[in-house]
Amino acid sequence: MRTLGVLGGMSWESTAVYYRALNVGVRERCGGLHSAPLLLHSVDFAGIAALQAAGEWDEAGRQLAVAAQGLQRAGAEALLLATNTMHKVAPAIQAALDIPLLHIGDAVGEALRRSGVKQAALLGTRFTMQEDFYRQRLSERFGIDLQVPDAASMAEIDRVIYAELCRGEIRAGSRDFYLECLERLRDEGAEAAILGCTEIGLLLDGADSPLPLVDSTERHVAMGLDWLLGEA
Repeated sequence: MRTLGVLGGMSWESTAVYYRALNVGVRERCGGLHSAPLLLHSVDFAGIAALQAAGEWDEAGRQLAVAAQGLQRAGAEALLLATNTMHKVAPAIQAALDIPLLHIGDAVGEALRRSGVKQAALLGTRFTMQEDFYRQRLSERFGIDLQVPDAASMAEIDRVIYAELCRGEIRAGSRDFYLECLERLRDEGAEAAILGCTEIGLLLDGADSPLPLVDSTERHVAMGLDWLLGEA
């Protein structure tokens, strides 16, 4: 197996899911006592979140690029950036590296393309839902159009992520609200829903969704596993 770097902490709640899922995946594929050869850098999310809120994306990208370079120097041969939102600065991170950044949008896009989906709902932070970096990746590379909730719903989805899910709080009322949003997006033509924030799977785990769900964390982990085992 090759050595995979994971740049996480955004939030650590979902980074813990990455760590466990990568190791479980290696155990299931390889058997015995095999586990995933990983290098992890977990940032202090408070600083990154403050840069997001201030619109200081260049500085956020610089900080994450420095962390990614540290993983490369430590021996990582490829990198997972364990967050959807910070893929906004993925070009800056990749430009600082000599190793591949395994892009979460490509993992999601491949899953949707295999399922024949052309129109998908997107739930995530307000940055992921409102800005173009995610939409363009899926449109240009995979021919997938994205639908997002109305402005008020986006604000509440974003609030739940930062005020609850990133703090490890799972609330039934928030789960119901997300499912209601998905139901409306289904009625507007969505064929599937992207859980485009790495914490949303924690909220909707086991829920009876009105749309097929593509969990970005699960798909990103699967991409990482394929790379680790030389299958990609």
